[in-house]
Amino acid sequence: MITVRAVTPADAAAWLALRHALWPDSSAGEHWDEIERFLGGQAREPLAVLLAFDEGGRAIGMIELSMRSYAEGCTTDRVAYLEGWYVEPQARGQGVGGTLIQAAEQWARGEGCTEFASDSSVDNDIGAAAHRALGFTEVEVIRCFRKDL
Repeated sequence: MITVRAVTPADAAAWLALRHALWPDSSAGEHWDEIERFLGGQAREPLAVLLAFDEGGRAIGMIELSMRSYAEGCTTDRVAYLEGWYVEPQARGQGVGGTLIQAAEQWARGEGCTEFASDSSVDNDIGAAAHRALGFTEVEVIRCFRKDL
């Protein structure tokens, strides 16, 4: 049985491990700084963090959520946004991702949202398939660019 709940300070180490697995290009120290800001109430984003736990109480997945005034394909100006979503490889295919998404949708409805959006890198076929399997509709594929000035 999978349980999902909001992150607490006692979950900081587990959240750090999941976050670092999702975004390995950032250092553990950078992740830790963001976690401390969130838990201390100083972070603008994410607005909510949910963790999924297995029957033994081990964190096996996470979802980070925010609110955006614009998201591709959406018509409202208050869109719940999936900023980060990760399930440990050995727990995939067992409903963990779907359970996290259901909990995120419940959070979004509680915030008064009628739309929920997300993104994935162009080459992330597994992520795109997971989104589609859980009812998301692909609305656009973009490439983003930057330039130092």
